[in-house]
Amino acid sequence: MSTVSAAYGDAHPLQRTPWHRYRHSLWLLTTRDLKVRYSTSALGYLWSVLDPLVMAGIYWFVFTQVFDRIVGTEPYIVFLLSALLPWMWFNGAVADSTRAFLKDAKLVRSTMIPRTIWVNRIVLSKGLEFLFSLPVLVLFAVVYRAEVGWQLVYFPLAILLQAILTAGVALIVAPLVVFFRDLERAVKLVLRFLFYASPIIYGVSNLPSELHFWAAFNPLSGIFGLYRAAFFPHELDWFNVAIAAAMSVALLVIGLLVFRGSVRQVLKEI
Repeated sequence: MSTVSAAYGDAHPLQRTPWHRYRHSLWLLTTRDLKVRYSTSALGYLWSVLDPLVMAGIYWFVFTQVFDRIVGTEPYIVFLLSALLPWMWFNGAVADSTRAFLKDAKLVRSTMIPRTIWVNRIVLSKGLEFLFSLPVLVLFAVVYRAEVGWQLVYFPLAILLQAILTAGVALIVAPLVVFFRDLERAVKLVLRFLFYASPIIYGVSNLPSELHFWAAFNPLSGIFGLYRAAFFPHELDWFNVAIAAAMSVALLVIGLLVFRGSVRQVLKEI
């Protein structure tokens, strides 16, 4: 409670605009979550590196040592990590958003900060963990001498689009789970399906030509293409990016509408 209250009490009076209060509260809650998460773990920050590293290692072993891989581009570990790391941001944020209100129900009811903060802090904290894990990608790019092109400038655009997409989906999921508790398990199943339906262990270029058009309507296809463009320029498809941008903005608008229309009822339910 003191952390949240501080967001409204330590700013200079001339700076206490609604946006400043929102941004300050969001940052305080996000850093609190990260501190709690890392302080209760013996390895702390290293989990942000080990988790994606272990997953990437498993898929790398399966598709390069066990099976005769016909997907992806060399170096495959870089190809894999450049989509797996942002996927873990999306997956973790959406999965955790199912508990956004239920986990801190008392704080949500008793504080006067905008309720969207309780969802956006999850998106931001998972986004920061994604940034913390990027040294893994850099390390393997150096070790395997992956060529880095000027398309690296698209990386910030990919982060922006993913943040918009993830926030939109989380704002839809968070309030609905309060009314339909089984939705929490359903979201996990959908995310598991979406992992294989998204170009993570493979690229859009590996799909049959008749599926290229439909793959664009998974917004993660265009976003992952932007991430990969720095190392694999052929994975960048601007049609996919345009669809991803349109769908991300649309989902954010829908998320805000769903959230605002249900927040009063959510406060009664929790």
